[in-house]
Amino acid sequence: MNGKCLLLVVVVAGGLAGCNQNPASLNQPRAIVQAGEIGSHLPDFALKDLQGNEVSSAGLRGKVVLIDIWATWCQPCKKEMPGYQKLLDQYGSRGFAVVGLKSEIMTDTEDPIRFAKEIGVHYPLAVASADLVQKFGGIEGLPTTMIYDRQGILRKKVIGFEYTDNFESALKPLL
Repeated sequence: MNGKCLLLVVVVAGGLAGCNQNPASLNQPRAIVQAGEIGSHLPDFALKDLQGNEVSSAGLRGKVVLIDIWATWCQPCKKEMPGYQKLLDQYGSRGFAVVGLKSEIMTDTEDPIRFAKEIGVHYPLAVASADLVQKFGGIEGLPTTMIYDRQGILRKKVIGFEYTDNFESALKPLL
């Protein structure tokens, strides 16, 4: 074979090699998204908040939900939480909800109810068991804040302090 024929055979063979491939979305199963990763679902849960009221994933269906994992000893949590209350006050009537899940990885530095009152937080706060925290993907740091859309899909996750304006920017398109 001369050089031109060999080149033609290589090009044709290369082109045919890709003809039998199916698009990934047609025949392959979707990748499983791990808990706490963008695209994962709001886990099922039901528990009592610090006031004795039930808080559950079923009660949050159809809402845009901000889940905040916090602790009384966490200074960035203390700084962020009033901003979440402000967002709830502003957008709650449009189907937005906030739930604070208190981590027990360390002993509280103060009474959680008094802590919430002092910083002006009125949204549901509940103690999160280690199992529940795992359902949200575990804790890499505090605070951990997640925003789920109306279909219960995680759209934003921040580990550590973030300004309220950045959460508001992520929240608005979901409402």
